[in-house]
Amino acid sequence: MMRDDALALMHEYTQSESLRRHMRSVEIAMRAYAGRYGEDEETWGLVGLLHDFDYEKYPNDAHSPTEEHPAFGVGVLRQRGLPEPACRAILGHATYCGVPRDSLMARALFAVDELCGFLIACALVRPSKSLNDLQVKSVKKKLKDKGFARGVNREDILLGVDELGVPLDEHIQFLIEALRPEEHHLGLGAA
Repeated sequence: MMRDDALALMHEYTQSESLRRHMRSVEIAMRAYAGRYGEDEETWGLVGLLHDFDYEKYPNDAHSPTEEHPAFGVGVLRQRGLPEPACRAILGHATYCGVPRDSLMARALFAVDELCGFLIACALVRPSKSLNDLQVKSVKKKLKDKGFARGVNREDILLGVDELGVPLDEHIQFLIEALRPEEHHLGLGAA
């Protein structure tokens, strides 16, 4: 699957601009980690871009491991030829699927997913609406505030860094730096 095909699929299933921006942010983060670890940036980027493409239509409030998100989407991706390790990584980002995160790609996806959304939320409440002046200490302070970005699972963020084997501060800084150059594509920064 090529990126243009993945982007078309994402647009076909997802109308929400904020969800599209989230998937794009996860794509950017996954490409950055692939580069850091000497892995295939295209495959890792596709996993990030597609990990939630079915979420809007099949949100899976019941947390079924075999129905709706992400199982439905992975079925579509398998039909379109996405390699099995990439499909397993997407299934593994939803803990309720019970698919172990037994690859570096799967652990990276789980580690960046919630934090990417949180970093964007942190940037949006800054006067600059930018990642350019966002610092790790500010992010950590917001993580402690349970009223801020309530939909973000803090336990998943901590579990993600633990599984990836990186310190939280380093992970936050790495993602901020990865996302900064693309922030205008994520609805951030100067208009």
